[in-house]
Amino acid sequence: MTRQAVTTRGMAMALFLMAVAIVLACDSAPGSRHLETYVAPDKVLDFNTLYATNCAGCHGAEGRGGAALGLAHPTYLAIANDDVIRQAIANGIPRTPMPAFSQRAGGMLTDAQVEALVTGMRGQWANPQATQGLDIPPYADPSPGNAERGGMLFASGCASCHGDDREGARRASTIVDGSYLALVSDQGLRTAVIAGRPDLDAPDWRGNLPGTVMTSQDVADVVAWLAAQRPQFPGKPYDRTPGSIPRP
Repeated sequence: MTRQAVTTRGMAMALFLMAVAIVLACDSAPGSRHLETYVAPDKVLDFNTLYATNCAGCHGAEGRGGAALGLAHPTYLAIANDDVIRQAIANGIPRTPMPAFSQRAGGMLTDAQVEALVTGMRGQWANPQATQGLDIPPYADPSPGNAERGGMLFASGCASCHGDDREGARRASTIVDGSYLALVSDQGLRTAVIAGRPDLDAPDWRGNLPGTVMTSQDVADVVAWLAAQRPQFPGKPYDRTPGSIPRP
């Protein structure tokens, strides 16, 4: 082989190695996209990714609570079975801020993704040992609540923190405000009374009433009284008196 041929071959090899190095450098550069690992949004089944994208905005990072109840809550997961959680995710909760997430109901999640969320919550956050042996009121109670008795229970227990009017108290905000009650379902009220809100230092069914543990009927009665405070038309109406609307 002539010296010129060797030189040409060497230069060709050098150019080839340089091209490979450039491709590898670009592929590993910050912000580069690895198309071979791209997963379409409707194929994502990782629980942590799905939760952070769809749920954490209201229920808090890692289920610790936020605008809504924390889902990494042993008591909540002890009373709410998989179908309750599945239906809430898929179909939402009417007349509350909880939207429907399943594609069947107009959302973005497939049935498999909804199931991945249900399985992930149960698998990562449920803690049966934390509630073992406790007589927790059931998630739902078909018996009607007694609003009059519920009002007395509220006054003897809940009002010490939430106040007895729509102004609240020093330890907690009011829960009889019409706007708040318009945004929460009766079941949401029941769940909150039973499970409490640890992220807000709100006690559960064991600490709501002084010296006693709430029964399922107690919870139903308090919820009935709270529901009776829900106005037909929530929110403060505009003042319609003459001269009340500012003029430019």
